Amino acid sequence: MHFHHFVDRARCAHDGFAHGPDFGRHWRGGFGSREGRMFDSGDLRLVIVALVAEKPRHGYEIIKALEERVGGGYSPSPGVVYPTLTLIEDIGYATAAQDQGGRKLYTLTAEGEAFLAANRAQVDAIFARLDGANSDRRGEIAPLWRAMENLRMAVRLRLRRRAPSPAEIQAVADALDAAAKAIERI
Repeated sequence: MHFHHFVDRARCAHDGFAHGPDFGRHWRGGFGSREGRMFDSGDLRLVIVALVAEKPRHGYEIIKALEERVGGGYSPSPGVVYPTLTLIEDIGYATAAQDQGGRKLYTLTAEGEAFLAANRAQVDAIFARLDGANSDRRGEIAPLWRAMENLRMAVRLRLRRRAPSPAEIQAVADALDAAAKAIERI
């Protein structure tokens, strides 16, 4: 799939991603036919329930656990993880207690354990896929992940500094398009 296809899709949607329990399921890589999606519908919820089942966790710990599991190729945003934690708490799969630092520590309930047991095969398959994702190439492509993160942060910081003018917005878009075209030619 070429870059221009992504550009056209991004222009058609407000922010390029679907909202809901699996919001943010896209990642910086691919699983063959999965075309860049990290999680299918409901997978993120299952993974978070499984991580909380391993031990009580804060949202930040879940983010780091997922990042480590994929070797840095995916890092869910807090805007993905915390609403999913709220969802699993609301449906009774976990409870949250404030720790001394004021952070919520999530613990699985009996309902959550039953949900996890009923979906164990799917959870195991998801974790096997995460563990194997680019495992042979993690160190080899690490400079690419670093460079992409640098680019993402540069754009975000530029947009936060002050409200950009339409000309500045176009200049940044042109620079990104030029970079994408150069990469396509490699």
